[in-house]
Amino acid sequence: MISALVPILVLLVMLYALIRRVDVFSAFCEGATGALPLIGTILPCLAAMLIAISVFRESGAMDFVVRLLEPLCDPIGFDARLLPLVLLRPFSGSAAMAINSDIMLKYGADSKVGYLASILVGASETVFYTVALYFGAIGVKRTRFTIPVAMLATLVSVVTGVIFGNLFYR
Repeated sequence: MISALVPILVLLVMLYALIRRVDVFSAFCEGATGALPLIGTILPCLAAMLIAISVFRESGAMDFVVRLLEPLCDPIGFDARLLPLVLLRPFSGSAAMAINSDIMLKYGADSKVGYLASILVGASETVFYTVALYFGAIGVKRTRFTIPVAMLATLVSVVTGVIFGNLFYR
């Protein structure tokens, strides 16, 4: 039933437009034309961020940071195999999903690390992607407290996700 939701919604919108005698194609083209300048302002921000993520991963910097942080993981009860996921999640949802997929393939979906990885992906947000997209769309240059507070919220979500994941894993 859920897979039919989007087509049903599209049909309802088209039916409503037919009843109201709205030229749907012209309205769509007008909306798309209005979106082009917005895409032009957002695209450079997204491209820069995606390039930075790629450079971070491919240069070995991410591996270096993971190796640097690994000794701190055991004393606090954090599985070091989750570090790449936690490091990339604020920047890219697709990169985090790729790492999550790798964890699932390597350790299994029912493993403790797979369970925790799923919790962490669901409990955190792509902070920098969201800020680049939405703030870039409206032209905000100074994010002030947005990024520090969002990163604090990400830290809290990781800590609580790991605590509750460890408590409820069976």
